[in-house]
Amino acid sequence: MVETSGLAGFAIAIMAAGKGTRLKSKRPKVLHEIGGRALLLHVIAAAKTVVPAEDIYCIVGHEAERVTAAVKATGVQFVLQPEQRGTGHALQMVKAYFELGGHTVPENLLVLSGDVPLIRPETIREVCEAHLAAGASMTILTAVPGNPHGYGRVIRLREDGPEVAAIVEQKSLAPHQLGAPEINSGIYCFRTASLFAKLDGLSTDNAHGEFYLTDVAAMLVADGERVIAVKAASVDEVLGANTIAEMMHLDAAMRLDSARRLMAQGVTIFRPETCVIDSAVTVGPDTVIEPYVQLLGATAIGSDCRVRSHSVIQDSALGDGVLVRNGCILDHAVVADAAVLGPYAHLRPESRIGEGAHVGNFVETKKTTLGKGSKANHLNYLGDAVIGDGVNIGAGAITCNYDGIHKHRTTIGDGVFVGSDSTLVAPVTLGDGAYIAAGSCITEDVEPGALALGRSRQVTKPGWVAAKKSARDAAKGC
Repeated sequence: MVETSGLAGFAIAIMAAGKGTRLKSKRPKVLHEIGGRALLLHVIAAAKTVVPAEDIYCIVGHEAERVTAAVKATGVQFVLQPEQRGTGHALQMVKAYFELGGHTVPENLLVLSGDVPLIRPETIREVCEAHLAAGASMTILTAVPGNPHGYGRVIRLREDGPEVAAIVEQKSLAPHQLGAPEINSGIYCFRTASLFAKLDGLSTDNAHGEFYLTDVAAMLVADGERVIAVKAASVDEVLGANTIAEMMHLDAAMRLDSARRLMAQGVTIFRPETCVIDSAVTVGPDTVIEPYVQLLGATAIGSDCRVRSHSVIQDSALGDGVLVRNGCILDHAVVADAAVLGPYAHLRPESRIGEGAHVGNFVETKKTTLGKGSKANHLNYLGDAVIGDGVNIGAGAITCNYDGIHKHRTTIGDGVFVGSDSTLVAPVTLGDGAYIAAGSCITEDVEPGALALGRSRQVTKPGWVAAKKSARDAAKGC
C-alpha cells in the first residue's frame, strides 16, 4: 500500500480502546489478526495513504501498552482513553489531547474504527472529498447490508438527498423506521471545530450509560449545520468483527481479494479458495500456485515459479524460476533463481539457497548458505554452515553444530563431495575439492583436494555364518 503526502487540513483518529468482550479472548480486539496482520495495522495502513503518520491518532485504552507496542513502529500518535465510556468519550479524550496539550487542532478530523480492517483508501479519500465539497460539519459513511438488523440506522431528510436527520440505534427505532436499510458504519468526517463544540454536551442518558458519538449528528442538525451521508461501494469494507466467526468472514474476504489481485497481475492460482495468502505477499507473473498453499507475512516470490500443494512459505524471498515441490516449509529464507526445493524440505531462518541449488527430500537447513549449483538431496541436516558452489552432500550427511553449550560453524569449499551418512563435527572446514568418504565422522579440517576417511576399519570373517550355525545346532543336540 503506497503512502501519500495526504489531504491538507485533515487528521485521522482511530478508535482502538475497546476490549472486545464478545471475542472471549485475552488479546485486545484490535490485535486479532486477519490477512496476516492485526486489525489495527490494516486500518493504519489505509489511513497512511491519506494523511502522514504524524497526523494519525490511535485512541488506546484496554491494554494500552500492549496495543501501543504492537503498532508503534508505524509512526502514529497515541491518545489514552483510560476509561472506556463510549465513542463520544473517546473523542472527548482527543479534544483534551489537542487543547490541553497545546497541539495544533486540525481543520477536519476523520474518525475510523480500529476493528474495520477492510476499509479501502479510496473510500477514505472519497469521504473526505465529499465532506469538503459539501461544506459539511459531519459526513457519515453508510452501507446497505442484506440484513440491517442490529445496526444503527441513518435516517436521511429525503430519500434521494445526502442530508441526514439523525442516526438511530436499533433499540430506539420507531416502528416506521424498522425497515430503514441504511446502516451507520461508525466512520465519520467532522469539521473539527463543530465536533469539539458539541462533545461537552453529550449525555449518558441511554441504555448503556455511555457517551455516544452518534448523538452529535442530531445536535448539529438541530443547530442548522449540514450533516451528510456517503454510501460505501461495498458492505464488507465497513463491517467490523465482534466475534471470531465474523472475524474469519473478514479474513476470508481479504485473502480472496489478495488472490484476485495476484491473478490480475498474471499469477495462476489453482483453487484460490483453498490457499492462505496474506495481504502483503507479492508474486511475479507466470508463477503457478497450486491448491492448499500458504503464503504468509512479507513473502515475495519471483516470476515463472511453481509452488506445489501443501507448502507453507513465511516471510521468505524466492527468485525467478524456483520450483517448490510438495510439502515444503520455508521461514525467513532466501532462495535464488532456478533453485529446486523438496518435496518436504524445511528451510529455517537465515537459510540462503543459491542459484540452481537443490534441497531435496526431508532436508533441513538452518542459518546455512548453500552455494550455486550445490545439492543436498536426501535426509540431511545442515545447520550453521557455509557451503560453496558445486558441492554434493550425500544422503544422510549432517553438520553437528551444537556441543551442548555453543553453536559452531561448518565451512565447506567449492566442489566438495560429502559421502552419504557422513557426520561433520563443527567447527570444521573442508577445503575446495575435498572428498569425504561415506560413513565418515570428520572432526578435523580437511585440506583442499584431500580424501578424508573417519570410520572404523571393516573386518570380514569368511565362513563365520556356517560356523555359528553349526555351533548352535550342536548346542541344541546336547
